[in-house]
Amino acid sequence: MSDATTFSARRERLRRMLPEHGLDALLVTYETDRYYLSGFELHDPQCNESAGALLIGADGRDWLLTDPRYLDAARRLWDEERIFIYSGGGAGGKDAKIRAFLLDEGPGVIGFSPGAMCVGQHAALTAAKDGARLALKPVSGLVERLRVIKDMDEIARMERSNALNHRVFAMVPELLEPGRTEMDVAWDLEKLFRDNGASELAFPSIVAVGPNGALPHAIPGRDRVLGECPVLVDMGCRLDGYCSDQTRTFWVGEHPTDAFRATLELVQEAQARAIERMRPGEPASGAYKAARDYFARHGVADHFTHSLGHGVGLDTHEAPSANPSNDAPFQPGMVVTAEPGLYYPEWGGVRWEYMVLITETGARVL
Repeated sequence: MSDATTFSARRERLRRMLPEHGLDALLVTYETDRYYLSGFELHDPQCNESAGALLIGADGRDWLLTDPRYLDAARRLWDEERIFIYSGGGAGGKDAKIRAFLLDEGPGVIGFSPGAMCVGQHAALTAAKDGARLALKPVSGLVERLRVIKDMDEIARMERSNALNHRVFAMVPELLEPGRTEMDVAWDLEKLFRDNGASELAFPSIVAVGPNGALPHAIPGRDRVLGECPVLVDMGCRLDGYCSDQTRTFWVGEHPTDAFRATLELVQEAQARAIERMRPGEPASGAYKAARDYFARHGVADHFTHSLGHGVGLDTHEAPSANPSNDAPFQPGMVVTAEPGLYYPEWGGVRWEYMVLITETGARVL
């Protein structure tokens, strides 16, 4: 299936969802959703500057809205007659132009996601001007419902991204030389990913030496690898558009402490028990509970301070979340991390992370 056919099929699936939500169209402004439906610009320049939006109509008429900088890129993948170009010039700027376009072309009730708009854009679109008000209806999660189930092409891309992550992880022990800083190692990881085909990191790599490993989202700094110490490494890349995300915790030296060995065993067993619960029809909360209950039986549950995991795809963190309050069932095609961890400010922490594909009959570690 060609990319153009794939994107068109995704828009058709979304289109069929609009009537059940009372919508005549959906304005798609979140960058990853926009890319998923069109192939246009996976990244926005920054949080308050957008590369554009899609207007998906229930009547089959779709538009790509963008500014002059992106015209050439847009017409390489979209019918030029269905491209609306706005700019920041003139009264009210680009948001006023988008609003005027939607008043002219909007087929009725237009859904939008408030969380995917900056405050200024939301205010400009919803304001009553010249006696006219857009028929806007806040909705959330429509495109996410499609994205949460990966097709075979997406799974293949994620497997390639994950395979590269595995190859780079195999090189990590030789990078963890005593005296090197966390920043040194993190920079080497980024170069290895890029040199081996990744377009970018999926997220800034975490390299945490000793007690810094007790910070689940530690930022690499100038602390140095010691001759005998734990080092937590959490990293991922983007390859073929899709992300990978894995964590391993290493002991540098020949004599890991009893506390480290015991903690690593607990974390890996908790992960195995959680993955056993990651199968179609099982609630996401059940996998979290399997890990936490195991920790509780060993008296360490208070040191498990986050959810079990999260979905991965075009975004590093996306639905579903494997947390204690998410009772939605796992479905075939979901890709979810299983990353239990235990954290001790005195000496560090241990986290072990796999990406897991939910299959028709169970789960497969990627």
